[in-house]
Amino acid sequence: MSFSTLGLSEAIVRAVTEQGYTAPTPIQSQAIPAVLNGGDLLAGAQTGTGKTAGFTLPILHRLSTDKVGSALRNKTVPRQIRALVLTPTRELAAQVEESVRVYGKYTNLNSAVIFGGVGINPQIKLLKQGVDILVATPGRLLDHVGQGTVDLKNIEILILDEADRMLDMGFIHDIRKVLAVLPPKRQNLLFSATFSDEIKALADRLLDNPASIEVARRNSTVEVIAQTIHPVDRDKKHPMLAHLIKTNNWHQVLVFTRTKHGANKLVEQLGKDGIGAMAIHGNKSQSARTKALAEFKDGSLQVLVATDIAARGIDIDQLPHVVNYDLPNVPEDYVHRIGRTGRAGATGEAVSLVCVDEHQMLKDIEKLIKQTLPRHVIPGFEPDPTARAQPIQLRSGAPGHANRGGGRPGGNRSAGSAGNGAKPRAPGAAPSSAPKRSGAGARSHSPASRPNRDR
Repeated sequence: MSFSTLGLSEAIVRAVTEQGYTAPTPIQSQAIPAVLNGGDLLAGAQTGTGKTAGFTLPILHRLSTDKVGSALRNKTVPRQIRALVLTPTRELAAQVEESVRVYGKYTNLNSAVIFGGVGINPQIKLLKQGVDILVATPGRLLDHVGQGTVDLKNIEILILDEADRMLDMGFIHDIRKVLAVLPPKRQNLLFSATFSDEIKALADRLLDNPASIEVARRNSTVEVIAQTIHPVDRDKKHPMLAHLIKTNNWHQVLVFTRTKHGANKLVEQLGKDGIGAMAIHGNKSQSARTKALAEFKDGSLQVLVATDIAARGIDIDQLPHVVNYDLPNVPEDYVHRIGRTGRAGATGEAVSLVCVDEHQMLKDIEKLIKQTLPRHVIPGFEPDPTARAQPIQLRSGAPGHANRGGGRPGGNRSAGSAGNGAKPRAPGAAPSSAPKRSGAGARSHSPASRPNRDR
């Protein structure tokens, strides 16, 4: 099967082919016809399976080939926002819009992205110029709604990307506020890596007789990822990580910590070991996050330390190693984390450093993924068999330690745009989600003076 046989226009197939992709993934081959059909869609697939292209490509086709699209080509009507993509984090929003521009480069559509962490005025100016496809984080979109600087009355298609993560981050109230200002008649697409009762409830309220697609076993982990548990004492995690990186000669490692404080501390410790590392989380300025992600993607940064929230949207072909320095509080986050590797058919390795405090977390993860993960004790780092578990909250030492990596997004909702310098996610690796065209993304990089949070 090829992309052209799915009914996509020559302009879109041409852009996809230029990126080196000729055959759609399973989620794409099922989702693209469903979206082209015009009905609502509930889709579930593991990260890295190409699910984002499953809705981006058909939306680009629909908006570029209908009557309004033809009028835009003839420049006889003003541009109005016709498709809205909501994502949970800045990084994912930037990546989605970048993909929209790349795969819509030969259509007559344009796109923009808005999120917090940068100044709002450049976004206001961009929106005034006219945008066909808008990618946004919920909080910043509501800022624009409140100021009357965005017009959503012509929305034809709504896409909720990473819907499970948006609910995890506490965005349900913001989503409801956005839904309240959208036209009642529209196509709704909900994409999620995992399905919880909350996701099912949201789908019941949002979707009208939707087509349903699920290409991976629920809450499963990708088979091409080699998963290993390294038992270790809590105070030996940092030395063990440095040992693994050096002895195995790892050059590109994504490390997950439970808290922002823990991420910052680990970066300092690895630096003292001569290992180059940077952190991304909600308290980092947008410019710092963009710099760290760009350097990690181009291979000049050896280790990227991230919290769960900030890591959503990291899409790197052939990322070889993911390390759970801390196990996540929520079992589903383990699936999200290790899904950063083993993408697009490549193999990957996921290593978890587990101390006595995290044994119950590990049991919950194994119950979710329905498998017992292999344990491997590293010589020289044998855990103390007499060690007793401590409540994890008592050991964080940082404000907000109970939050999963980023906590409830809020506060400084500035304005933003893509510009992360990353190669757009290709169809085989999971592109973006709304129709679009070339070159209208907001490109502002002014960092906010106060700590940023993903909004």
